[in-house]
Amino acid sequence: MSVSTVAADPSVCAPLPVLGRDVTVPLVTGGEVTYAALDYAASAPALQRVWDDVAAYAPYYGSVHRGAGYLSQLSTDLFENARRTVSEFLGCRDGDQVVFTRSTTDSLNLLAEALPAGCQVFVFETEHHASLLPWRNAQVTYLDAPRSPRQAVETLERALADREPHGPALVCVTGASNVTGELWPVRELAAAAHAHGARIVLDAAQLAPHHPVSVADLDVDWVAFSGHKLYAPFGSGVLAGRADWLREAEPYLAGGGASRKVARRTDGGVDVEWHETAARHEAGSPNVIGAYSIASACAALTEAGFDQLVAREQYLIEKVRAGLAEVPEVRILSLFGDDAPRVGVLSFVVEGWNSSHFAAALSAEYGIGVRDGLFCAHPLLRTLLGSDPQTQGECGAPEAAPGEKSLNAIRVSFGAGTPDEHVDRFVDAVRELVRDGARWNYRTEDGRCVPDTSA
Repeated sequence: MSVSTVAADPSVCAPLPVLGRDVTVPLVTGGEVTYAALDYAASAPALQRVWDDVAAYAPYYGSVHRGAGYLSQLSTDLFENARRTVSEFLGCRDGDQVVFTRSTTDSLNLLAEALPAGCQVFVFETEHHASLLPWRNAQVTYLDAPRSPRQAVETLERALADREPHGPALVCVTGASNVTGELWPVRELAAAAHAHGARIVLDAAQLAPHHPVSVADLDVDWVAFSGHKLYAPFGSGVLAGRADWLREAEPYLAGGGASRKVARRTDGGVDVEWHETAARHEAGSPNVIGAYSIASACAALTEAGFDQLVAREQYLIEKVRAGLAEVPEVRILSLFGDDAPRVGVLSFVVEGWNSSHFAAALSAEYGIGVRDGLFCAHPLLRTLLGSDPQTQGECGAPEAAPGEKSLNAIRVSFGAGTPDEHVDRFVDAVRELVRDGARWNYRTEDGRCVPDTSA
């Protein structure tokens, strides 16, 4: 059976136009092919709409908040309107703040710096390092990987019930795994957190590009995500949610923009009055284009309609899963089981193959871009691969030659801009590589498996 036997749904929308959709790349075996970008979980291609909006604004670019000139005023309006657009996209509540940051990692590190004294943090070992590691100044409880959504809630409830003392607490959880794509029970985890007097922050880096996210409906206290995964790759991110901890914390960065008033004291020092708005944590000249690009992506996804986008993505997920199911040597990694709802992110291993070798062959021989390694989620991958979750590893591929066993996996990911042809080509390439082997020789170079062009 071919993957093409998954019937096309006439109600499913066409892929959204993205940059790079017609780019061709050379094959090591000769010739060129249209590049199949299937690494959306790392960075999604920019929507054409976002690029066009930014290009139209670029001639009017100016410094925000401080200029009397027309371009500065226009840029300030655009920057603050972007904040309102993001707030609406996230379903924020009255009084919530939207802070523009550099990324999800930056957002969560900002929140970590704003934690009140004595705050306890609870985080599952399944998190991406961006949400696993920022809590260095807090008492952290790492929770074992659950094997079902219900077990996740029960594990959190037990941990929160046992905590001592009963001071401030924060739960950090992903909305969709960057490894398995599985959806987490965010609303239920939020209810459990609040029932035990804790707050919760949602890492929506992998959720927001694929599903609607509402701070109010999910009842989370904060949400963090990155522009470069939301089809707006300009080094920007968002932390949105409750204002009190952010308002009471020292500014994340000290400098212009965060300060409302600075005066010299008679003893030679300075007194500073900090802003209480989002500006408190946005010192320096902000990334106006990055903020605008996120707002543009939010508007584009909203206008396209998440119902249609989710339906199309589910159709692609079914195509991939049906195709990989035909290859017995392929094992898809999962925490919650094969039937768990997921976004367009799947990781797998291939019996008899080093994952870096397999990914290199997909790129060099088929023009297909996927990712291999531990995906900056080392404890989770170690658990899924049946090894010691405490074993250290690098974010990229470990030093393993083609054909050797490797403790890493292959990840394929896609989204609103992925055409059917890319998914079909990927499944056909997997089937062909497993059946016939690679057509080229490969070697390890700087920890990566690469085509051997020395001959």
